[in-house]
Amino acid sequence: MQTLIDPFARPITYLRVSVTDRCDFRCTYCMSEHMQFLPKKDLLTLEELDRLCSTFIDLGVRKLRITGGEPLVRRNIMAFFRAMSQHLGSGALSELTLTTNGSQLARFAGELADCGVRRINVSLDTLDPNRFAAITRWGRLDQVLDGIHAATEAGLRVKINTVALKGVNEDELFTLVDWCGDQGHDLTFIEVMPMGEMGEEMRLDQYWPLKDLRTRLAERFALTDLAESTGGPARYVRLEETGQKIGFITPLTHNFCESCNRVRVTCTGELYMCLGQEDMADLRAPLRAGPDDALLEQAIRAAISRKPKGHDFDYSRQQVRGQMSRNMSHTGG
Repeated sequence: MQTLIDPFARPITYLRVSVTDRCDFRCTYCMSEHMQFLPKKDLLTLEELDRLCSTFIDLGVRKLRITGGEPLVRRNIMAFFRAMSQHLGSGALSELTLTTNGSQLARFAGELADCGVRRINVSLDTLDPNRFAAITRWGRLDQVLDGIHAATEAGLRVKINTVALKGVNEDELFTLVDWCGDQGHDLTFIEVMPMGEMGEEMRLDQYWPLKDLRTRLAERFALTDLAESTGGPARYVRLEETGQKIGFITPLTHNFCESCNRVRVTCTGELYMCLGQEDMADLRAPLRAGPDDALLEQAIRAAISRKPKGHDFDYSRQQVRGQMSRNMSHTGG
């Protein structure tokens, strides 16, 4: 079967799938506090998610990342992970992983490892309990730290994802770096992105360019740029004094689109070819048209043929250009 190649000759080998829009946190930069979640009938069933992901794998996807919302709050989600693990066993899939807020890891870390998950990303923006409660609104830091410990005990490699928030967690830069070094976790910083309903003023107030963060890191550490890529948008450096790997995801100050090999599917079956564009394709309709996957494959190929070269995020001139109306929780983190 012919694999997926976009108009710019980039093979599409990385799929990020949101399995739910629901979350047990309400992070300020991700969703509003009083979210109106989608009716369950609009969400893809676990069986539909299995069919969809299996079709993408048949078309050449080698890396599958499960996201949300918080993926581990979806009922019976381990049945889906077990179904996907069969593709690992056959060799069709190289990696099965997830991004999580860590709240449910104490329950599921062992099962995830049994399904062939080897590494996970945990979103964690602060190590201060009160600040964590303020950022997440509903979260408890000790629950997340317990989950991270459980993941490590289960043999999962943990990478911490930290959103750089000006005036919020700037003072924890070295605290987070030191903690990750002590715990053996890689760390990636992410620029806050202009998505959702929180408004331009809040985005501009929170925007901490990672070039400034990197400059502060260089005051204490010698940084060596690394050529490696994990298939995502991060660029990495090594801290020579500790050997730690630090990543930077900079959709606003550095365009990482030229080597983009990924697409995203929402929990309702919307395929977004670019995180920073509104164009999408409906995959739910062909999924529900019948048991034959021919229509689904046709819809996927047609969508990939429209994948753009890049996004338009821009915070220049004190206004948010390319702002997306949908929340990150809708598309999948």
